[in-house]
Amino acid sequence: MNIVKYRYYQPRLAPRRTRVEVPGWGGEKVPRQDGAHEQGWHCLPFVEGAQYGVELFYPYETELCVRHENGAFQFEGDFGPPPTPGLQWPPFRSFGEGFYTLQLLLDLKVPEGMAVRAEPHPRYYLSPADDVPLAVPALLRTSWWPMINFVVFKAPPKGLVHVFRPGEPFMQLCIVPAEPDFALEPMGEEEAAEREVQSRRIHASRETLGQDTRWVSATHTVFDGTYRRILGAARARDKAAGD
Repeated sequence: MNIVKYRYYQPRLAPRRTRVEVPGWGGEKVPRQDGAHEQGWHCLPFVEGAQYGVELFYPYETELCVRHENGAFQFEGDFGPPPTPGLQWPPFRSFGEGFYTLQLLLDLKVPEGMAVRAEPHPRYYLSPADDVPLAVPALLRTSWWPMINFVVFKAPPKGLVHVFRPGEPFMQLCIVPAEPDFALEPMGEEEAAEREVQSRRIHASRETLGQDTRWVSATHTVFDGTYRRILGAARARDKAAGD
Protein backbone atom coordinates (compact mmCIF):
# COMPACT_ATOMS: atom_id res chain seq x y z
CA MET A 1 0.00 0.00 0.00
CA ASN A 2 1.26 3.47 -0.88
CA ILE A 3 1.17 6.00 1.96
CA VAL A 4 0.40 9.60 1.00
CA LYS A 5 1.23 12.17 3.68
CA TYR A 6 -0.19 15.67 3.82
CA ARG A 7 0.26 19.01 5.55
CA TYR A 8 -1.98 22.03 5.16
CA TYR A 9 -2.60 25.56 6.34
CA GLN A 10 -6.37 25.26 5.98
CA PRO A 11 -7.82 22.29 7.87
CA ARG A 12 -11.19 22.85 6.22
CA LEU A 13 -9.71 21.60 2.95
CA ALA A 14 -10.31 18.26 4.73
CA PRO A 15 -8.57 15.96 2.22
CA ARG A 16 -10.09 12.48 2.24
CA ARG A 17 -10.63 9.57 -0.09
CA THR A 18 -13.44 10.64 -2.41
CA ARG A 19 -16.90 9.40 -1.45
CA VAL A 20 -20.00 9.29 -3.61
CA GLU A 21 -22.64 11.09 -1.55
CA VAL A 22 -26.13 9.58 -1.81
CA PRO A 23 -28.40 11.42 -1.42
CA GLY A 24 -26.25 14.28 -2.66
CA TRP A 25 -24.14 14.91 -5.72
CA GLY A 26 -24.08 11.17 -6.49
CA GLY A 27 -27.84 11.20 -7.02
CA GLU A 28 -31.01 10.44 -5.13
CA LYS A 29 -31.42 7.27 -3.11
CA VAL A 30 -33.57 5.67 -5.79
CA PRO A 31 -33.60 1.85 -5.91
CA ARG A 32 -32.64 0.00 -9.06
CA GLN A 33 -36.11 -0.90 -10.28
CA ASP A 34 -38.34 -0.51 -13.31
CA GLY A 35 -39.46 3.07 -13.86
CA ALA A 36 -36.77 4.61 -11.64
CA HIS A 37 -34.71 7.49 -12.99
CA GLU A 38 -31.11 6.39 -13.37
CA GLN A 39 -28.63 7.92 -10.92
CA GLY A 40 -24.86 8.32 -11.05
CA TRP A 41 -24.38 5.79 -8.26
CA HIS A 42 -26.28 3.16 -10.27
CA CYS A 43 -23.21 2.82 -12.53
CA LEU A 44 -20.46 0.85 -10.80
CA PRO A 45 -17.64 1.86 -13.21
CA PHE A 46 -18.50 5.52 -12.53
CA VAL A 47 -18.57 4.93 -8.76
CA GLU A 48 -15.20 3.18 -8.79
CA GLY A 49 -13.72 5.90 -11.01
CA ALA A 50 -15.19 8.67 -8.84
CA GLN A 51 -13.78 7.17 -5.63
CA TYR A 52 -10.28 6.67 -7.00
CA GLY A 53 -8.80 9.90 -5.67
CA VAL A 54 -8.70 12.43 -2.84
CA GLU A 55 -11.40 15.10 -2.70
CA LEU A 56 -10.82 18.61 -1.38
CA PHE A 57 -13.44 20.84 0.22
CA TYR A 58 -13.80 24.57 -0.27
CA PRO A 59 -12.27 25.95 2.95
CA TYR A 60 -13.71 29.47 3.14
CA GLU A 61 -16.87 30.62 4.88
CA THR A 62 -17.97 32.85 2.00
CA GLU A 63 -19.58 31.45 -1.13
CA LEU A 64 -17.84 32.58 -4.30
CA CYS A 65 -19.37 32.85 -7.78
CA VAL A 66 -17.13 33.03 -10.83
CA ARG A 67 -18.40 34.56 -14.05
CA HIS A 68 -16.62 35.21 -17.33
CA GLU A 69 -18.14 37.89 -19.51
CA ASN A 70 -16.59 39.85 -22.39
CA GLY A 71 -13.19 38.31 -21.72
CA ALA A 72 -13.10 39.42 -18.07
CA PHE A 73 -13.59 37.51 -14.83
CA GLN A 74 -15.93 38.52 -12.04
CA PHE A 75 -15.30 37.01 -8.60
CA GLU A 76 -18.43 37.64 -6.54
CA GLY A 77 -18.37 37.05 -2.80
CA ASP A 78 -18.27 39.13 0.39
CA PHE A 79 -14.89 38.06 1.74
CA GLY A 80 -14.23 41.19 3.77
CA PRO A 81 -10.68 42.47 4.36
CA PRO A 82 -7.70 40.12 3.87
CA PRO A 83 -6.72 38.19 7.01
CA THR A 84 -3.11 39.30 6.47
CA PRO A 85 -2.10 42.73 5.08
CA GLY A 86 -0.86 42.48 1.51
CA LEU A 87 -2.50 39.08 0.91
CA GLN A 88 -4.32 38.78 -2.41
CA TRP A 89 -7.95 38.60 -1.42
CA PRO A 90 -10.19 36.88 -2.31
CA PRO A 91 -7.70 34.09 -3.09
CA PHE A 92 -8.69 33.84 -6.77
CA ARG A 93 -7.23 35.57 -9.79
CA SER A 94 -7.49 35.40 -13.56
CA PHE A 95 -4.87 33.35 -15.40
CA GLY A 96 -4.66 34.29 -19.04
CA GLU A 97 -7.87 34.92 -20.94
CA GLY A 98 -9.81 31.74 -20.24
CA PHE A 99 -8.60 30.41 -16.91
CA TYR A 100 -8.48 31.36 -13.25
CA THR A 101 -6.57 30.07 -10.24
CA LEU A 102 -6.94 29.32 -6.55
CA GLN A 103 -3.99 29.14 -4.16
CA LEU A 104 -4.17 25.64 -2.70
CA LEU A 105 -2.59 25.64 0.76
CA LEU A 106 -1.92 21.92 0.75
CA ASP A 107 1.15 19.74 0.35
CA LEU A 108 0.81 16.03 -0.48
CA LYS A 109 3.94 13.89 -0.26
CA VAL A 110 3.75 10.78 -2.41
CA PRO A 111 6.23 7.87 -2.61
CA GLU A 112 9.06 7.92 -5.12
CA GLY A 113 7.82 7.05 -8.58
CA MET A 114 4.33 8.40 -7.90
CA ALA A 115 2.74 11.77 -8.65
CA VAL A 116 -0.35 13.85 -7.86
CA ARG A 117 -2.74 14.57 -10.72
CA ALA A 118 -5.32 17.35 -10.40
CA GLU A 119 -8.75 16.47 -11.78
CA PRO A 120 -12.29 17.87 -11.80
CA HIS A 121 -14.34 16.58 -8.89
CA PRO A 122 -16.57 13.76 -10.18
CA ARG A 123 -19.69 15.73 -9.27
CA TYR A 124 -18.77 17.97 -12.23
CA TYR A 125 -20.08 15.26 -14.55
CA LEU A 126 -23.43 14.93 -12.77
CA SER A 127 -24.40 18.55 -12.08
CA PRO A 128 -27.45 19.59 -14.14
CA ALA A 129 -26.68 23.26 -13.40
CA ASP A 130 -23.14 23.14 -14.87
CA ASP A 131 -21.99 25.17 -11.85
CA VAL A 132 -19.17 22.89 -10.66
CA PRO A 133 -15.63 24.31 -11.07
CA LEU A 134 -13.67 22.64 -13.87
CA ALA A 135 -10.17 21.89 -12.58
CA VAL A 136 -7.54 21.62 -15.33
CA PRO A 137 -5.49 18.39 -15.25
CA ALA A 138 -1.94 18.86 -13.96
CA LEU A 139 0.72 16.41 -12.79
CA LEU A 140 3.00 17.24 -9.84
CA ARG A 141 5.88 15.01 -8.72
CA THR A 142 5.53 15.82 -5.05
CA SER A 143 7.96 13.20 -3.75
CA TRP A 144 10.59 15.93 -4.25
CA TRP A 145 8.41 19.05 -4.70
CA PRO A 146 7.19 20.28 -1.27
CA MET A 147 5.97 23.64 -2.52
CA ILE A 148 2.47 25.02 -2.04
CA ASN A 149 0.87 25.36 -5.48
CA PHE A 150 -2.06 27.04 -7.13
CA VAL A 151 -4.62 25.07 -9.10
CA VAL A 152 -6.09 26.18 -12.42
CA PHE A 153 -9.74 26.13 -13.45
CA LYS A 154 -11.24 26.71 -16.88
CA ALA A 155 -13.58 29.69 -17.15
CA PRO A 156 -17.31 28.90 -17.05
CA PRO A 157 -19.07 29.06 -20.43
CA LYS A 158 -20.87 32.26 -21.32
CA GLY A 159 -24.01 32.75 -19.24
CA LEU A 160 -23.02 30.12 -16.67
CA VAL A 161 -21.36 30.48 -13.28
CA HIS A 162 -18.98 28.34 -11.22
CA VAL A 163 -19.94 28.27 -7.56
CA PHE A 164 -17.59 27.50 -4.65
CA ARG A 165 -19.71 26.74 -1.58
CA PRO A 166 -18.44 26.35 1.99
CA GLY A 167 -17.81 22.71 2.86
CA GLU A 168 -18.50 21.46 -0.68
CA PRO A 169 -15.94 19.41 -2.64
CA PHE A 170 -14.55 21.39 -5.56
CA MET A 171 -11.77 19.22 -7.05
CA GLN A 172 -10.06 15.85 -6.79
CA LEU A 173 -6.43 14.72 -6.67
CA CYS A 174 -5.46 11.29 -7.95
CA ILE A 175 -2.28 9.43 -7.00
CA VAL A 176 -0.79 7.92 -10.16
CA PRO A 177 2.54 6.58 -11.46
CA ALA A 178 4.82 9.51 -12.29
CA GLU A 179 5.70 7.99 -15.67
CA PRO A 180 3.09 6.53 -18.06
CA ASP A 181 5.05 3.32 -18.46
CA PHE A 182 3.04 1.54 -21.12
CA ALA A 183 2.97 1.08 -24.87
CA LEU A 184 0.10 0.42 -27.25
CA GLU A 185 0.21 -2.53 -29.62
CA PRO A 186 -2.42 -4.54 -31.47
CA MET A 187 -3.40 -7.94 -30.10
CA GLY A 188 -2.17 -11.02 -31.84
CA GLU A 189 -4.72 -13.27 -33.51
CA GLU A 190 -4.72 -15.84 -30.69
CA GLU A 191 -5.19 -13.26 -27.92
CA ALA A 192 -7.87 -11.40 -29.88
CA ALA A 193 -9.73 -14.66 -30.47
CA GLU A 194 -9.54 -15.52 -26.78
CA ARG A 195 -10.97 -12.11 -25.85
CA GLU A 196 -13.77 -12.56 -28.38
CA VAL A 197 -14.66 -15.94 -26.86
CA GLN A 198 -14.74 -14.37 -23.38
CA SER A 199 -16.96 -11.59 -24.68
CA ARG A 200 -19.41 -14.02 -26.27
CA ARG A 201 -19.55 -16.17 -23.13
CA ILE A 202 -20.42 -13.15 -20.99
CA HIS A 203 -23.06 -12.05 -23.48
CA ALA A 204 -24.57 -15.54 -23.64
CA SER A 205 -24.72 -15.86 -19.85
CA ARG A 206 -26.06 -12.35 -19.24
CA GLU A 207 -29.64 -13.54 -19.00
CA THR A 208 -28.57 -15.85 -16.15
CA LEU A 209 -26.05 -13.60 -14.39
CA GLY A 210 -28.23 -10.50 -14.55
CA GLN A 211 -31.69 -12.03 -14.50
CA ASP A 212 -32.67 -11.00 -10.97
CA THR A 213 -31.04 -7.55 -11.29
CA ARG A 214 -32.43 -6.47 -14.66
CA TRP A 215 -34.51 -3.28 -14.73
CA VAL A 216 -35.60 -0.60 -17.18
CA SER A 217 -35.22 3.05 -16.20
CA ALA A 218 -37.64 5.92 -16.75
CA THR A 219 -35.72 6.77 -19.95
CA HIS A 220 -36.08 3.17 -21.21
CA THR A 221 -32.45 2.28 -20.54
CA VAL A 222 -31.85 -1.36 -19.65
CA PHE A 223 -29.65 -2.06 -16.61
CA ASP A 224 -28.53 -5.27 -14.97
CA GLY A 225 -25.93 -6.39 -12.45
CA THR A 226 -23.78 -8.59 -14.70
CA TYR A 227 -20.68 -6.40 -14.34
CA ARG A 228 -21.14 -6.18 -10.55
CA ARG A 229 -21.49 -9.96 -10.27
CA ILE A 230 -18.34 -10.64 -12.28
CA LEU A 231 -16.41 -7.98 -10.37
CA GLY A 232 -17.44 -9.60 -7.07
CA ALA A 233 -16.25 -12.97 -8.33
CA ALA A 234 -12.94 -11.49 -9.51
CA ARG A 235 -12.34 -9.85 -6.14
CA ALA A 236 -13.14 -13.09 -4.31
CA ARG A 237 -10.73 -14.95 -6.58
CA ASP A 238 -7.95 -12.42 -5.98
CA LYS A 239 -8.52 -12.46 -2.22
CA ALA A 240 -8.35 -16.24 -2.14
CA ALA A 241 -5.13 -16.17 -4.15
CA GLY A 242 -3.66 -13.60 -1.75
CA ASP A 243 -4.58 -15.69 1.29
